[in-house]
Amino acid sequence: MDIDQSIFKAYDFRGIYPDQFNEEIMERVGRAFVLHFQIKELVLGWDMRISSPQMSQAFINGATKQGAKVITLGLVSTDTVYFASGKYQMAGVMITASHNPKDYIGIKFCLSGATPVGKESGLTEMKELVLKNEFSDSEVLGQVEEKDGILEEFAEHVHTFIDKEKIKPLKIVVDAGNGMAGKIVPVVFKDLPCEIIPLYFELDGNFPNHPPSPIELENNLDLIAKVKETGSDLGLAFDGDADRVFFVDEKGEMIDSSWITAMVAKKMIEKNPGATIIRNVVVSKSVPEVVEQMGGVPFTSKVGHSYIKQDMKETGAVFAGEHSGHYYFKDNFRADSGIIATVIVLQMLSEEGESFSELIKEFQTYFRIDETNSEVSDKDAIIAKLKDKFGENLTQEFDGVTFEFEAWWFNVRPSNTEPLLRLNLEAKTENLMKEKADEILGIIRGRAV
Repeated sequence: MDIDQSIFKAYDFRGIYPDQFNEEIMERVGRAFVLHFQIKELVLGWDMRISSPQMSQAFINGATKQGAKVITLGLVSTDTVYFASGKYQMAGVMITASHNPKDYIGIKFCLSGATPVGKESGLTEMKELVLKNEFSDSEVLGQVEEKDGILEEFAEHVHTFIDKEKIKPLKIVVDAGNGMAGKIVPVVFKDLPCEIIPLYFELDGNFPNHPPSPIELENNLDLIAKVKETGSDLGLAFDGDADRVFFVDEKGEMIDSSWITAMVAKKMIEKNPGATIIRNVVVSKSVPEVVEQMGGVPFTSKVGHSYIKQDMKETGAVFAGEHSGHYYFKDNFRADSGIIATVIVLQMLSEEGESFSELIKEFQTYFRIDETNSEVSDKDAIIAKLKDKFGENLTQEFDGVTFEFEAWWFNVRPSNTEPLLRLNLEAKTENLMKEKADEILGIIRGRAV
């Protein structure tokens, strides 16, 4: 069969079901994962997508034909799979398409200890095995075993990051987007004194209320309205597989993930004096500034979970944050978890006794534009033009180029898959931010004089 090779991504395999990605391909993927990494046993979870049950079974068929034992976790969040992989020291697999529209399905992988698998660490070789399809069955078929209680174990693990006694009875609106947070949040909050006002907790892969992608403001409008209507202390929006979280303050304002990264970083250094904290290249400079003020060590990483986790391993960093709502913790096997970030934020809100909008002001030391995409025909030529103009202020040449000035900075990075350049920029004043954003976009889009 012809396989649309666009399903093979940098960190996972993902495509439209069944046109691009179907059971036959998934069975091959199961075989390829076990064969390439010589896996004896693995944990497998899946999300609520319509095609998840049959695609999970297809993966099981492939993995067991190659002789691996598959321990099924059932309907769980992606960070639950990472936790299980770390706790039980075995490879982990999650059938999910995360925030993508309902027609998509995909699969994420990790090795024992939640070690990431990406294009540079096995996915390329797996892709070749899938395309060749030259597998032979194991002499002994692998077994399948169900594991019960993993959500309760995960909830206990989440609670180790906080002092539960310090959590106050906050009122919280949670938008699960018909995704896996609808199953995870009730378990995690069962022993916490907070009042949860649920939005769209019914698991439904048709996503009848809005797409499961809270990074877009339009998908959070119901959450914002409910926070205001109920006078809640904050709102939470999770993506489809519930590993990412976005925050809304008591006024209904979305809080940039950079400020949450800075906020959590402060708490993590309080608990781990002198610790290293990682951000990616497009997270606000407020993060390294807070880290330095707290006596910690800031470190800048490439965008993407495999780079972040590798840098965490090499530097011993206790925490890392990305602009996309991913928060990584050393004591979570260096894996990301939105729900862990959430409970840490709740403890900080409880301890400080301030409103969320007041508490976050400490970290809002820059004015930021939203990441802005521009379609260009020659990405390299535009980057060369920026280097010619601003070369003296060039500070980084990975993930595009970063230029830093006394009161502002910007990063321009190319999309891996589209003819796009992405601009991130922030400045100490709103006027300077607008002025410089217009200037740089003018150069990128060919409007500069």
